[in-house]
Parts: sequence; C-alpha cells; structure tokens
Amino acid sequence: MTNSNGNGSDRLDRIEALLESVAQRTDSNARTIQGILEQRATDRLEHEARMKLLEDNQRQLIQTQRGIANLVASLDEDRPTILRKLTAIENKVDSLIERDRA
Repeated sequence: MTNSNGNGSDRLDRIEALLESVAQRTDSNARTIQGILEQRATDRLEHEARMKLLEDNQRQLIQTQRGIANLVASLDEDRPTILRKLTAIENKVDSLIERDRA
C-alpha cells in the first residue's frame, strides 16, 4: 500500500507541477496578448494622428493652390490695364523726348 500511495503522491506532485507550469504559461501568454493589444491601440492612435496631419497638409496645399490660381487669374485680368498704363507712360516719355529735341 505504501508503494502505491507513494506513486500516487508522486503522480499528484507531477500533475500539480504540470498545472503550475500551465498556469504560468497562461499568465505569460495573457501578458503577451495584453502587450500586443496595447501596442496595436498605440499604433492605431499614431496612425490616426498621422492621417489627420496628412489631411490638414492636403487641405493647406489645396488652399495654397487655389490662392495661386486666383493670383494668376488676377494677373491675367490686370495685364491689359498694366500694358495700357505702360504704353501711356511710354507715349508721354516719347513726347517729352521729342519736345526736348524740337
């Protein structure tokens, strides 16, 4: 009987040790999984921040492009006026030069 109780006790000790090992691995896996989940959450937040920055930059670029387009359109509209004024100045200068020659 002692022999079978001794074997039963050894077997019980091995089962307890195995259960303890499984519990430790489970805890370790749970911590690893928690770390992965936290990292994914951090990565997602960083990605969202980068996307917002990119969207803001795109918005600013679009506004800048619109401003440049408006400026170019304005210059095209003003060009005839500027050319008329330059032509008028040129004509006055020419008439002054001719008056001094005469």
